[in-house]
Amino acid sequence: MGKLIVMEGVDGAGKSTQFARLCRRMEEEEIPYRKAVFPRYGQPSAALAEMYLQGQFGKKPDDVSPYAASVLFAVDRFASYQADWRAYYEQGGLMLCDRYVTSNVVHQAGKLPPDQSAPFLEWLFDFEYDKLGLPRPSLVFFLDMPEQVSFELLRRRQGEAGDIHEKDREYLGRCRRQALKICQSQGWRRIDCAPEGRPLSVEQIHGQIWRQVKELLEENEKKR
Repeated sequence: MGKLIVMEGVDGAGKSTQFARLCRRMEEEEIPYRKAVFPRYGQPSAALAEMYLQGQFGKKPDDVSPYAASVLFAVDRFASYQADWRAYYEQGGLMLCDRYVTSNVVHQAGKLPPDQSAPFLEWLFDFEYDKLGLPRPSLVFFLDMPEQVSFELLRRRQGEAGDIHEKDREYLGRCRRQALKICQSQGWRRIDCAPEGRPLSVEQIHGQIWRQVKELLEENEKKR
């Protein structure tokens, strides 16, 4: 089997920027890899997830059950894995993903009260990893940006536009708090993107990520 590295974070944390920078670093280092960005907007398998994010099933994230919403996003991942990169991964390839099963962990579990979180995660991991057969990540980076900073960055980027997740500041705060708990229990690598409330530069954050990616790749090379 190959390796799967995931870039995760609440909206406004800079995932897409860091994902693009990591992909470019792979190319600079001449390391073979493939990538996937979820949801795959425009693809048939992502249509229902897009409808949800556009507010067609409810104007607020909490209007849709976390179980129902999770299925919508999981179907898109399943289609991507089966049709695009399963063979590559099973032959030992390196996959980079911008969002993954981890996004359901952050955004859907964030809808639930603390006492319902554990049963939901047990169901989710069984559904996506065991029932659907999606591979478990080798390494997950959670880009942690303070709520006020991430929401301000979102506002500057898109004004009043955005999906139902991005518009709901209270919901994004809940998602971040959920993610910080998961980082500890699931072994995700938390990247502090704004020590003392001041955002680090793209290259400073990338440096933290790259050191850990390099360790994983070197360790994998030794096992061959």
